[in-house]
Amino acid sequence: MPRFLVVLDVDSTLIEEEVVEQLAAEAGVEAAVRDITFRAMNGELDFAESLRERVASFAGLDAAAISRVLGRITLTRGVAELVAGVHAAGGRVAAVSGGFHEVIDPLARHVGLDHWRANRLEIQDGALTGRLLGPVVDAQAKADALHAWAAEAGVPLARTVAIGDGANDLRMMAACGLSIGFDAKAPVRDEADLLLDERDLALVLPLLGL
Repeated sequence: MPRFLVVLDVDSTLIEEEVVEQLAAEAGVEAAVRDITFRAMNGELDFAESLRERVASFAGLDAAAISRVLGRITLTRGVAELVAGVHAAGGRVAAVSGGFHEVIDPLARHVGLDHWRANRLEIQDGALTGRLLGPVVDAQAKADALHAWAAEAGVPLARTVAIGDGANDLRMMAACGLSIGFDAKAPVRDEADLLLDERDLALVLPLLGL
């Protein structure tokens, strides 16, 4: 049985970029999408509604844009060390994202995550439709994922850790045993148990006593 569970946000936490903004650049709507993302992450907009609005602006975008975006994604410094350290200590590492499986799946496999969950873009005839498949992974879905993975692994919530930066991470951070705001936006800075402002995820290990 795993000793503990660490769940990370993806955009601006596990990776340096916001994938939705990278797709927006491909679609030529970057400025408008960046503004919506900023307001959503600061808790000014409903996340699910704002995501649907942003994705709608990608309608007609060539699906090959996803591969181009993937080529520009940068893992945050210290990811490999964090995953290796948690695994060595008998823990599991997961990621849950308001972003997209199409980008996150290869990254998650590459870094060796145990679990991950994200939204899925609808693609028809080689192009994005501007719609999502299934329910949006929002703040509640992130908390639900943490609960589900902990239950599956037999890990008490007191031994779960949530790491994130934006308002849609707050519910999973409220549900976990230890919440870490990573280079966090204002709402998270007010609520997290600990703040880590240097963008190096390896620095999480000493916070876990590892």
